[in-house]
Amino acid sequence: MEQRHLGRTGLRVSRIGLGTLTWGRDTDEHDAADLLKTFWEAGGNLVDTADVYGDGEAEYLLGRLLEGLVPRQDLVISTKAGSVRDPDRRFDGSRGHLLSALDASLARLGTDYVDVWHVHAYDPDTPLDETLQALDLAVSSGRARYAGVSNFCGWQLAKAATWQLAAPGIRTRLASTQMEYSLLQRGIEREVLPAALDLGVGLLPSSPLGRGVLTGKYRGGTPADSRGGSEHLAPFVAPYLDDTASGVVEAVTTAADGLAVSALQVALAWVRDRPGVVAPIVGARNAQQLTAALSVETLSLPDEICRALDDVSAPVHHYPDHDWSTL
Repeated sequence: MEQRHLGRTGLRVSRIGLGTLTWGRDTDEHDAADLLKTFWEAGGNLVDTADVYGDGEAEYLLGRLLEGLVPRQDLVISTKAGSVRDPDRRFDGSRGHLLSALDASLARLGTDYVDVWHVHAYDPDTPLDETLQALDLAVSSGRARYAGVSNFCGWQLAKAATWQLAAPGIRTRLASTQMEYSLLQRGIEREVLPAALDLGVGLLPSSPLGRGVLTGKYRGGTPADSRGGSEHLAPFVAPYLDDTASGVVEAVTTAADGLAVSALQVALAWVRDRPGVVAPIVGARNAQQLTAALSVETLSLPDEICRALDDVSAPVHHYPDHDWSTL
């Protein structure tokens, strides 16, 4: 599998990443082992997780698989910290919480370091420089090799990345940002993506298949074995089952039929090759689904298909995003 640099760093990652959101909850150890082995044998190396996935079980399960299935040095492990199970506070970006969470992640993963460590979300109740100092300490102590953020809006990302660049050699630059991005969710093109491109922060899109909707599996209803058919993930899928999304899905399906490939391949190839994108993170239920996603490696969409998909899924941006100088 082709590899790309993560932002303006020397770290190279596979241009498709493996997500572990459901590991330890909906995905058991047997299926997780099949997924990891399939991914590794296809040349993939970027595996993304978080301390809250499965309440820590996803990291623990990944750590167990590192013991004998896949050599640790063959993987680029990315994890996240900052989300908390507190009804009064969803995110904790304090230095104390983040560093304690990192130590707990390392223990569950059974490793001395993670390759990329992300702050899971912006915490408005903690000074940003304190949150970022945790990243600096993690990297300087060797517990993380690179650092990034996740779910930061445009001004938050720009502020964080600029702050880190202001003291080279002292602060660690942001290597990446993880955000939802697909043909059904292009909101980051408004401010986040321009900031990332300008500041050299690589984009790792989550939910690149529109939470599974872009595969076309929901065109005839909700399959019982799908995420949309599960009690705890149905609310996650529901926002992308409206008429607007259906129009985009039909366009993707038409393009797929014309190219004699699957809708999954078209949707994934589109986001993979967008400017600024390093590696979409794919969460598959089983090895068969993952193999289908990895088959996109040989597909490049024709320019006319890309333009058609751009048009049918175009978000509405007005002031101040419009180039008023041309009026």
